[in-house]
Amino acid sequence: MEVRLLNASENPPMDLLLLADPSEKLIADYVERGECFIAEESGEIIGVLVLLPTRPDTVELVNVAVCKDMQGRGIGRRLVEFAVDSAKKQGFKTIEVGTGNSSIGQIALYQKCGFRMIGVDVDFFISHYEEEIYEDGIQCRDMVRLSQDLF
Repeated sequence: MEVRLLNASENPPMDLLLLADPSEKLIADYVERGECFIAEESGEIIGVLVLLPTRPDTVELVNVAVCKDMQGRGIGRRLVEFAVDSAKKQGFKTIEVGTGNSSIGQIALYQKCGFRMIGVDVDFFISHYEEEIYEDGIQCRDMVRLSQDLF
């Protein structure tokens, strides 16, 4: 698997980005403001991640997704590790990520990759998304915030 920056002439892989965030409007905004990286294998796009500087010395992993037929192979973990390494190389001191309270697998993955829970944005998904989101029968209401120091 190779990970590269999205070329200016390429459209972001919206189908993949929508796996992690159901709002095309929010995706378009943070892809424009951040850096979109594409994971490819044998010329096929299999994953995506977006890093967005949010404050001095801090970057947020705002989207990470893997093609459904490629999930369960460690690609998501490798993308998160790539994001952490990229943030370090760019001189950031902190990387953050937010995910839904219903995203149990993602919460576990981020912790396995060295992130620690730092807070909860109560009702974030209720306030910022028009339609209700459910994962594994759990309503996604709150954003669980995680962070990792990079120094």
